[in-house]
Amino acid sequence: MTKEVQELWGEELAWIKDTKLREATAKTWELALERSVLNAEDLKRIPFTLLVPTKVTFMEHKTSVVHIAKDAGNQINKFYHGELPVNMDVLIAGAILADVGKLLEYVLDDKGNAIQGTYGKYLRHPFSGVSIAEECNVPAEVCHIIATHAGEGNMVKRTTEAYIVHHADFMTFLPFKERLQVS
Repeated sequence: MTKEVQELWGEELAWIKDTKLREATAKTWELALERSVLNAEDLKRIPFTLLVPTKVTFMEHKTSVVHIAKDAGNQINKFYHGELPVNMDVLIAGAILADVGKLLEYVLDDKGNAIQGTYGKYLRHPFSGVSIAEECNVPAEVCHIIATHAGEGNMVKRTTEAYIVHHADFMTFLPFKERLQVS
């Protein structure tokens, strides 16, 4: 694992018990960083979304989504008597990888601000994320989470793990965009 990926995801990658899946998840981030104009430091300063102004960085959002998804998965496994089992390795890997495609979708303008690049205008991050993940032998059940975490996923049935990541992602995005503000 590269130093950059270790610094970005060391704690969270360690939660994935399956060594092969952990390595494939790390390799996906390594490959995305190789192909991106963005580096790890950029991810710690650019906003997590281009759709609304925010001080929350890409990595702050991504890390929070992974932690929220993990907590939700643990609670579902605890309270639902095995009737709604959550594969925690799949869930965590999917949460870590959900936005990896943004490394290809985003570029930096002349001032160092993140903007959607030409590639990103044609292929949004769920598509490019799956493509990179498949190159790194990430299993289909994790690629499903990447593919369905955003609005594109509303057209298909989601696994339990994909629902968790989708909702963890949107519950920390939609309030920025649509929250009711009462003065």
